[in-house]
Amino acid sequence: MSYLLHIDATSFDVESISRRVARSFLDGWTGEVVHRDLAAAPIPHLTAAGISARLNDPARYTPAETEAAALQDELVEEFLGASGFLFTVPLYNYGMPSSFKAWLDQTVIFGRTYSMPEGPPPAAGRPALVISSRGGSYGPGAPHEGRDHLIPNLRESMERELGLDLKFVTVEFGLAPVVPVLAQFQGLHDESLAQAHAQARQHGENFTLRQSAAMT
Repeated sequence: MSYLLHIDATSFDVESISRRVARSFLDGWTGEVVHRDLAAAPIPHLTAAGISARLNDPARYTPAETEAAALQDELVEEFLGASGFLFTVPLYNYGMPSSFKAWLDQTVIFGRTYSMPEGPPPAAGRPALVISSRGGSYGPGAPHEGRDHLIPNLRESMERELGLDLKFVTVEFGLAPVVPVLAQFQGLHDESLAQAHAQARQHGENFTLRQSAAMT
């Protein structure tokens, strides 16, 4: 285990808020990075063949099950080989992008990445950072407070099930620069963005320190 697995789920290009903040994290990380860009190369959504392949004898797989199992094996091995994780996951319609949900569904597998009969999940305790931009504000007192369904979902699937040491960096009012009705919140966006860059850079440095300590 020596690399950082960076799963990038934003649909926008290199100038997206999530991607820019992720670069600040990477400024503080000095190790190897395996980057999977779900916008450039989407992961197929979980199919019936993908589910049945987890239950059936590989010797009796159909061609569709063989193909689905190969993809899951690739993603699981990539996940388990990482010593840390960086996820750039913006808030879309109060939840996660479907591209990231597809990656989760293909990777979170009973008996392989979670709910292990012999002990904790194999990636338990490994550091993970989620960078999430959102168009408005979902913090305490905001009109949309309680409507962010991304963070609670990820805490269930990635913290509770996979056992990751999960942290979040969020950027609010991401639409303030481009949507006139939100222009009044430009200052709050700028402040949130600056804090996110600083926090992400610090997390990158902390991940590097943890990696170094684990190798000594």
